[in-house]
Amino acid sequence: MHSYSAECPFKSLSDIKGKKITVMGLGLNGGGEASVRFFARYGAEVTVTDMKTAEQLAATIDRLNNDPSLKNARIRYVLGHHDIADFENADCVIKNPGVKIEGNKFLAAARAIESDISIFLRFSPAPVIAVTGSKGKSSTVSAIHFGLREAGWNAFLGGNITVSPLTFFEETSAETPVVLELSSWQLADLRGRGVLKPKVCVLTKIVPDHQNWYGNMESYVADKKLIYADQTENCYTVCAADEDWGRLFASETGGTVAWYSKAEPSDCDSCCSGSARAWIGSDGKGYVSMGGNTYAAVKDTIVPGAHMKQNMLNAALAIALFSESCSGKSAAFLEKAAEIFGRFPGIAHRLEFFCKYSCASTEFRFYNDSAATVPEAVAEAVSAFETEPVLLCGGTDKNLEFAPLAAVAHKARARYILAGSGSDKLIPLLREKGVDFCGPFESLDALLAALKADLPSFAKKAAESGLASVPVVFSPGATSFGMFANEFDRGNQFKTKVCGLFV
Repeated sequence: MHSYSAECPFKSLSDIKGKKITVMGLGLNGGGEASVRFFARYGAEVTVTDMKTAEQLAATIDRLNNDPSLKNARIRYVLGHHDIADFENADCVIKNPGVKIEGNKFLAAARAIESDISIFLRFSPAPVIAVTGSKGKSSTVSAIHFGLREAGWNAFLGGNITVSPLTFFEETSAETPVVLELSSWQLADLRGRGVLKPKVCVLTKIVPDHQNWYGNMESYVADKKLIYADQTENCYTVCAADEDWGRLFASETGGTVAWYSKAEPSDCDSCCSGSARAWIGSDGKGYVSMGGNTYAAVKDTIVPGAHMKQNMLNAALAIALFSESCSGKSAAFLEKAAEIFGRFPGIAHRLEFFCKYSCASTEFRFYNDSAATVPEAVAEAVSAFETEPVLLCGGTDKNLEFAPLAAVAHKARARYILAGSGSDKLIPLLREKGVDFCGPFESLDALLAALKADLPSFAKKAAESGLASVPVVFSPGATSFGMFANEFDRGNQFKTKVCGLFV
């Protein structure tokens, strides 16, 4: 085991000035960069070390070097390798959650180790709503954040959703709830520190994950349990009533337990008696029961899929519990929850609703699912809609089998395919199954132009079938290299081009 001190080397923000901080892992997604900015702002001497080269990290380094607010900051870079002296001589090392402490000689040399999450939790007075689990974390925290903002809270969202909470640290106060998505690795970095005591924590579905890291489910789940390790009875722990893991978590937490489930509770479900809880009714609506009253908190949604409805329902329960703990006004929120979540657009690049376009008497609803980089994700996307969608897919292969996509392609109303090595594997499978398609198109512009030309015929057929709306989903099932920088650039370009062409 590591022997570093769990004691933070600075007790206040003013203590940071002059301290030697080593940020281990600059990265490309903001966590390391946010830590560099934070410690530089408060006057630390910051050493940034990463196994990636300056060329690989050029975009992040350029942002730091060209930021006027960091003009007088003391920042040095050690890239392409680590120097043990940068760890031995640092007052504190800020580590990336993807780096294991055990067996790491550099971290073994550190006097103190923190993370961007632990630093935020030590020094921000903001009340926290935390979410962990294996499935549905990002959707749940996004729905909680959306619901809080729409209900009038000045809320912030960060953590594993690729936004470091240090980016909004100075904007937080005791009146600004912060929603944190926490991975098992981020939770492991908080072990023994006593800094995480969420007002409400939600544990989403648990399934085997990261077993190449943990080796067994027990170790993986042990890190998940840290989310409620320091909760007391004035906090809430939201658990799955119809899963064994959920019942285990409920038996261990010091917080007050609330429940969620996929179906209406039975009269004999005594473990949940008297607790706040949420469930999906036989009518497809999501209900929350609190304080002796039951509310239909999720009804008609624009984001498809039963799993998304469950995530929104869990978000409604979490916000109601938070509202009750802060102001005793859970009923006020629950009375307007259905209207709020009826406008929730989803999360960026994951079945994200962003635009609608009317053609004749039919409304076409556009969804950006660019984060679907594997064929299985497209299969899930197509199946999520109650109405057959128009599917836009294809891209670059990453040595995957496209049979799962081909197997459900016939469920789409029509198929438009972007050119790419992945599409070259998909097209023969579609032809074997007798599934027609348009393309492959050499650009997104060409694909969208062809789609727009075909919309009148889709509108006519929809009207004949009595359909008022038709979903159009961009779910590539492949990577984006060649046409786009990455899946996020691909999704952003798709949204920009669609809005320019159809709105």
